[in-house]
Amino acid sequence: MNPDFDLGLERIIRAPRVTVWNAWTDPARLAQWWIPAPTRCRVDRLETWPGGAFVTRMSDDGAEFVPHLDACFLAVDELERIVFTNAVDSSWRPANPAPVAMTATITFREHPDGTDYRIVVRHGDPEARALHEKLGFADGWGTVTGQLAAFAENAAER
Repeated sequence: MNPDFDLGLERIIRAPRVTVWNAWTDPARLAQWWIPAPTRCRVDRLETWPGGAFVTRMSDDGAEFVPHLDACFLAVDELERIVFTNAVDSSWRPANPAPVAMTATITFREHPDGTDYRIVVRHGDPEARALHEKLGFADGWGTVTGQLAAFAENAAER
């Protein structure tokens, strides 16, 4: 991780790695935690293979859903790593996404207490990184990571 260009998060999720992985790769599960509550998520496309689409929408009222993310997966290594970017959209067209272009790498590692979950979000320049941080990277990604942990830990208890 380059601190001039990248932002990151780490968390131990007290659930098996396969449970956390499935929360990322199953559209119905992803929709339950991917956007900070109480905003709702709808997963339009979740093609978890290199080049596959990652398209979500969001709604504050549950009635009207607006675009949230139009991205593509760059790498998907089962149970280990997911990499996606919004700099290329789901139809493989170069994109200029608002508020910032990024590439996110999510890694899943075994841990004695469950899953060592790590996120690195890469930006094209220090200004984009600073903007993403100012817009609330820690709060936004931190919130959804907490929601993922709660979802996975609850699923693991069943």
